[in-house]
Amino acid sequence: MRTAVTNAQEPTTGCSGPVAAAPGQVEERGLVLDGFGYQCRIVRQSAPQTVPLVLLGGSSQNRYSWQGHERWLAPLCTLVTVDLPGYGTADFLPAEYDIDFLADAVEHMLVEIGMPEVNLFGGCFGEVVGLRFAQLHPEFVSRILFCGAAKRLPDIYTEAVPRLSHALERGEIDKAAEGLVRLFMSNPGAGQVRKHAAVARLLQRQFLNQTPDEIKKAVEHNTRLTTHGCYRPLPVPDVPSLVFTGEYDTLCTPQMGRELAATMPSARFTTIREADHLVTVERREESADLIGRFCTDRPIDDLPYCTPLE
Repeated sequence: MRTAVTNAQEPTTGCSGPVAAAPGQVEERGLVLDGFGYQCRIVRQSAPQTVPLVLLGGSSQNRYSWQGHERWLAPLCTLVTVDLPGYGTADFLPAEYDIDFLADAVEHMLVEIGMPEVNLFGGCFGEVVGLRFAQLHPEFVSRILFCGAAKRLPDIYTEAVPRLSHALERGEIDKAAEGLVRLFMSNPGAGQVRKHAAVARLLQRQFLNQTPDEIKKAVEHNTRLTTHGCYRPLPVPDVPSLVFTGEYDTLCTPQMGRELAATMPSARFTTIREADHLVTVERREESADLIGRFCTDRPIDDLPYCTPLE
């Protein structure tokens, strides 16, 4: 499960680099765990309404990918994004290092930056790491939100991985990009999806522009997931939890989200209308509003952009 696309509501700002922010508001921290360097980005809020929010995105998102959501989330609380080892600009991480190691990296980061309690969001692969982190280090977690989530690798992903990995290894970037767009985005006939064509173009362009380092990490990421899997049946902390996805998500389907929510003691489930797996890109304001409402204990029933809560 490999989510791409960075700041993509406006295709012209879909770069993965930093956007200028007011001095003093943003802090970048370099971290090292077991010899692997990685980085986090902290957007400080001096008058927070809730504990800090850690945003764990998909495997080819990076710590700048959530800047488009800051307009709605930064006024509520301190935000933390991270390039974990093996992702973004962090050091390459061999596939022998599993999901537990990445969960431990999240814990290491929070200790280093002095955040003993956080709200936790995980999208796609970020959910895989986030769930393992919550299972192994429950004392840190105040609330949990997962998006585009599943407790098993989708069949269409495991079937596509060998073809996509071989294409990337052979330098057939065009072929790989086309396959990845088909994997992540719903079939146009599935239902109306906001910004479907624009996001598809952006997604393909992002894949075509991958650097050799990003391609190497992408191949290793697929190996890591198919080798170690995405789920362990460990206890999940009994904290307020929400699982959501796009109503037309064909990668991690709504039914997969319901299955994951059923393993969590206090989880509810919903879908965001007119969206697919890339719901946080296609409906950025709405997804940010849902996250913000949940983290500040505001009502999430009867939102016009969501299907009824389950």
